Amino acid sequence: MKQLSNELRYHLHAGTVIPAHPLALKADRTIDEARQRQLSRYYMASGAGGIAIGVHSTQFEIRDSGVDLYETVLKWAAEEIAAADLDRPFLKVAGICGPTDQAEKEAKLAADYGYDMGLLSMGGLQDWSEPEILERVGAVAAIIPVFGFYLQPSVGGRIFSYEFWKEFAEIDNVEAIKCASFNRYQTLDVMRAVAQSSRREAIAMYTGNDDNIVADLLTTYRFEVEGKIFQKEFVGGLLGHWAVYTQKAVELLAEIKACKKEGTAADWSRLLTKGIEVTDVNAAMFDPAHHFHGCIPGMHEMLRRQGLLEGIWCLNQKEVLSPGQSDEISRVHRAYPHLHDDAFVAEFLNQEKSKK
Repeated sequence: MKQLSNELRYHLHAGTVIPAHPLALKADRTIDEARQRQLSRYYMASGAGGIAIGVHSTQFEIRDSGVDLYETVLKWAAEEIAAADLDRPFLKVAGICGPTDQAEKEAKLAADYGYDMGLLSMGGLQDWSEPEILERVGAVAAIIPVFGFYLQPSVGGRIFSYEFWKEFAEIDNVEAIKCASFNRYQTLDVMRAVAQSSRREAIAMYTGNDDNIVADLLTTYRFEVEGKIFQKEFVGGLLGHWAVYTQKAVELLAEIKACKKEGTAADWSRLLTKGIEVTDVNAAMFDPAHHFHGCIPGMHEMLRRQGLLEGIWCLNQKEVLSPGQSDEISRVHRAYPHLHDDAFVAEFLNQEKSKK
């Protein structure tokens, strides 16, 4: 059983920015190795504390027969991280999907490539019972530390009970949970379940609620546990939203941490207002107006405009920008210049050119 080092566990619990790594493609929908590797370097240069790859943002179709890019993207990202020789902790998280045999195989591959954790998707298992899914979690946790994942139903997830999450939290080697339910009630279920579990202190909570990033990170959850008040917080984020404008995401998390430590009422108010601005940007990017159909192309378009991607192509040719989505992306870019890192990206790309 692979386990987190003490240094990485401390890093995870301190809270960090973990972008969900996209897939860089050429016009013929073959992988663009140069830009794929460059994206990994961008996230490290931005100050992110890790990356998650082989996840939804990387496109689940990388696992399809004839595509077969899952191992490739894990390998290239691991190589770039090793080559960077960072002097700070950096979490390598691999997305893990499918029924138990597939999930175990992916977990072993991720461990072989030096990944620290597996972000375990519960998508595509609609006919499985909760006990069956918990058994699958235990099988994966016996191979690699698990980053749990509550995925919203509108993009392939399902709703789980409070009891499910309480049992989930009791599984040894579950080190973190990403809550991406996009629903306050379901988010509360997960937080309360973890707080009521015996491993309440052992599990780091990360927001995946791209519609509520700042408020999630500012909120303290309080529950009565064994006759005492116990507090639990989202300490960081593992987010598709943070795959874009990542340098500003790093600044934002630092600002939130400072506010929670010694911020004034004005600081809290300003951050809550900024949180609504972030959500507005996310609406343009993730396309909830069209049931998230343009989510991945929206991320690609924003990265393309910065020069980090050549185009917005997806493995699934039906995944394209929705009507009006490009205009919405332009609107939020104009409206919130303090939220984008265009200048940072331009300098990063200049430095990349100078190395060639």
